[in-house]
This record gives sequence, structure tokens and C-alpha cells, in this order.
Amino acid sequence: MSTILTLAPQNVWKHFYSLTRIPRPSGHIEQATEFLVDFGKRLGLESFVDEVGNIVIRKPATPGMEDRKGVILQAHIDMVPQKNNDTVHDFEKDPIETYIDGDWVRARGTTLGADNGLGVAAIMAVLEATDLKHGPLEALITKDEETGMYGAFGLKPGTVHGEILLNLDSEEEGELYIGCAGGMDLTATLEYKERPTDESDIALGVSLKGLRGGHSGLEINEGRANANKLLVRFVREAITTCEARLARWEGGNMRNAIPREAGATLTIPADNESGLLELVKYYQDLFNEEYGDIETPISLSAERVELPKGEVPEEIQDNLVDAIFACQNGVTRMIPTVPDTVETSSNLAIINIGDGHASIKILARSSSDSMKEYLTTSLQSCFAMAGMKVELSGGYSGWQPDVNSPILKAMEVSYKEQFGAEPAVKVIHAGLECGIIGAIIPGLDMISFGPTLRSPHSPDERVFVPSVQRFYDFLVATLANTPRK
Repeated sequence: MSTILTLAPQNVWKHFYSLTRIPRPSGHIEQATEFLVDFGKRLGLESFVDEVGNIVIRKPATPGMEDRKGVILQAHIDMVPQKNNDTVHDFEKDPIETYIDGDWVRARGTTLGADNGLGVAAIMAVLEATDLKHGPLEALITKDEETGMYGAFGLKPGTVHGEILLNLDSEEEGELYIGCAGGMDLTATLEYKERPTDESDIALGVSLKGLRGGHSGLEINEGRANANKLLVRFVREAITTCEARLARWEGGNMRNAIPREAGATLTIPADNESGLLELVKYYQDLFNEEYGDIETPISLSAERVELPKGEVPEEIQDNLVDAIFACQNGVTRMIPTVPDTVETSSNLAIINIGDGHASIKILARSSSDSMKEYLTTSLQSCFAMAGMKVELSGGYSGWQPDVNSPILKAMEVSYKEQFGAEPAVKVIHAGLECGIIGAIIPGLDMISFGPTLRSPHSPDERVFVPSVQRFYDFLVATLANTPRK
């Protein structure tokens, strides 16, 4: 038994506990999908998987509520698989081990999966409940949101029929989101012929770790370090002062997670080893001085490794390093009319260089389509100058806010009646599925809300326990007060 089963509301936490037992990293959600379809069928509800892998479960209106607008309860089943370097965990096989830390629930050395497992758990609680008042309900639980919103993109018109969509994938209780940023994936690639290493050289594996990482939308404005951007500063200086040559680079593993770790294999003349190790210490001290108020202690280390057979040719190496150094990362602009909200940003997420292939992956976000185009063109130009092939994919527009939304007005009234305070109405700098689904099903009245989470997409992910009760109570009250048709 897990202690989270004792938390309130127990009907939500028991379902979240069940989800922690089932592996569900993006791209490996088969077991979780089967589990949820079986759950719906056991309740006697229409339950099926659509042609792209989204789960749909339908629950009829309760007596007297048949005249209410149909509500789509929407969340995503997959989770971001991130773990600390010293944590032994296989996300495709092992359960998530949770624990209570004061008012917070965390996982032991891994992401918690509360993003978006708590949204799914709340939907399960509503579907199971026999004492609620609600109109016609449909659960829409999408696949692989974290890696490209593939479930939302693949949704076909007519799969769901509701007029209101409640997205349960926001991360600050008491806030109602009525708009979000759009996004674009950028991938730069280059094939090259490796140059044989000098057999008189030695090789050192350089490792940068200890960063907080986090969500590349929600936490991009907090000044957190990007492992790839830190490492390139060291690598460039090592090339200049220690005659280093780049053989390999591996940094980051998710487009929407600020990279926490990065490593490179460098070859150098044996006589330069002490100089490089001094450079390692210098940059470790420098990074900790620059980020000491934001990051936990940053570790930069180097140790001898086996000399690789090949390395990146010098001209290509210099072009790649220069492009990584110059690449825009972080916040480009705040929303002029909402200056506390990020408008445009980019995340230099994943770098893989070695064995004759270089790949760099970036996620660009903006709530302005024109600024998104400006940013992606800027990034394209940066990597094109390094001779790389640049491809754009997975683009989606932002969700434009509707301040006159009927469900927004109803939820504002309901929240104030329940909690004696006005909810905050906001636009979020993250990619919510609302924008994609709203484009597929025009006219949907949409709101996104959820419990309070911190540092999703990193092993620091945690959920504020008291917020879960308030979130669920508000969801239940919203369903009881949805507008009539």
C-alpha cells in the first residue's frame, strides 16, 4: 500500500496510484490504454480506442441534467520519462515510486507523472461516481501529448460530440486558462565523414549534470540553465586553448524538457590534459557562481575514456559548435499587453553528435503566429549557416482566448461561491491540446485548469496535496452548473 492512498480526495488518489503502477512513457502507453478501456467497460460505459490511439469513454447525463450542454473531459495518458543520473529505473517496465513530503507528493528520483496523471485520475473518479450531477459526459484521453501531441493531431471530427471541453492539464490551482502558445519542432541534421583520431592523443569524457531542468514552457522564464548551452561554452574554450577535438556530444532527451545533463567526448594531445582539467574546474566554478541562486550545485567533470576511432572534422566541428553557441535559447519576448507572460521562447533541447551524424532538436513556442515564424526562421538561418539541413514539423497555432466564453462565466461564478475568491484568468506559455482540438472541432467552448504542480518534466516534479481536493471539488461543481443547450 502506498501512503498516497490515504490522501484526500481518496477517489482521485486511488486512481492516480493505479496509474503509477502502469508504465506509460510517451510512445509506450499500450498497457495504460488497455487499463483505461477496461475500466470504462467495467463501469458499463461505452469505451473504445479511436483509430490513432485516443481513448473515449461516454457517460450519460444524470436524471434532470439531460438538457445541459455535453462536456468533454480531456487529459493525456502519457508522461515524460526523466530520472536522476544515479536512479535505476526503466520507465517501460517499472512503476513510479511515490512518497509524501510535507504538503507535496513526489517520486523517488524520477518524474512523478502527475502531468497529466492527476487529470486522468480525476476523470476516472467522475466516471465512477454515482452521486454527482452532470450533463452528458465524454472522456477524451489522448496519446503521446508530450512528444508531439499526436493524439490531438489525429483526432477526427465526429469522434466526440460535446460542446464544452474541460482540459485538465494546467498546473496552478485557482487559475483558469483561456489561451495558450503555439509551437513548432525544428530539427537540424548533418551527415559527415569522420576523421581518424591521432593515436598519440588521449580522450576525455566531459560530463555536465546537476541542473534542475523543467518544463520548457512553464519554467522557461525562471532563468534555469540549459545543459547544452553551458557545455558549449566549455567545449568552445577547450577547442581554442587545449587543441581539443570533438568526437561525440549527447545532451537532453525531450523537446519539451529543459535539458538537465549533457556530455561530450573530446580528444586532446596528452600534454594538454592538465590544462583541460584546470579548464573543467574553472567552468564548474563559473557556472555555479552564475547560477548559484537558481540551480543546485552544478557538476562539470572529466575523466579518461577509450580513444574513439573517429572524430568530427575540424571545419565541421567549428561550424557546429558556433551554431550551438549562437542558437537562441530561452525567452525572446514577453506578451506586450500581458508583460508577466512569456510570448515567444525556444528550448535547445536535444543534441546528438557522433558516428558521422549530427542532430539538433529545438522546440519553439509563441502565442503570436508571426513571432513564431520570426523565431523559427532565425533558428533555421543559424543552423543553415553551419551547413545543416533544417526541417520544421509538428507546428500548431496558439489557442486564442475568448473572454466572453459561457463556460468561463459559469466557472468564475462557481469558483467564487465555493472558495470566496476570484479565479485568475490567464493565457499560458505552454502547448495545450485545446488549440489543436479546437481547430478540429470549431466552436468548442474550452477552459483548462488543474491542481498545483511544480517542475513537471523533471525529477523534481511534485504536486501540492491540498490543491487536489480543491481542483476536484471545483470540477464537480462545474459539471453541476454547466449551461443549458
